[in-house]
Amino acid sequence: MPNGDDSELVDRDVIEHPGSVGVLALDGEGRVLLLRQYRHPVGRYLWEAPAGLRDKAGEPLHVLAARELLEESGYRAGRWDVLVDLFPSSGMSDERTRIFLARDLVRVPDEEIDFERVHEEADMPVVWVPLAEAVRKALNGELHNMIAVTGVLAAHAASADGFAALRPVTAPED
Repeated sequence: MPNGDDSELVDRDVIEHPGSVGVLALDGEGRVLLLRQYRHPVGRYLWEAPAGLRDKAGEPLHVLAARELLEESGYRAGRWDVLVDLFPSSGMSDERTRIFLARDLVRVPDEEIDFERVHEEADMPVVWVPLAEAVRKALNGELHNMIAVTGVLAAHAASADGFAALRPVTAPED
């Protein structure tokens, strides 16, 4: 136990996870980008924010986030900030997630994207939802994905001061 008491042993199942990043993409009209993706473990389609695993050793997290945004949505961002850091399931996993806020978005022509979508990524429609509506959907239980819900609520909170309190992409993780 954390206090060093070895008088009682406690078993815990722990999932070791490489970590992940998420992207809350916000356009100039105050809309967030959401993707619809099938998730086998829950047996349903979910509205999600672009996201991916920390699967390339040494890759800066904002570079990974930019790659995931491009691959999953076809957009590039000119402005990146750290929105929030979290442990999504700290009772059973060591996964760390950093969610970025991406702004100044530009659509990239499909022929310039060097990525082939397969499996559940083959058919992921992209929609733009006003931030206020996305907040309503999160609070009404219409959004279930952790990165999307956390990103939407954090972006809404951060917008109160014009995003002035956000950290730069190079901010260290705690």
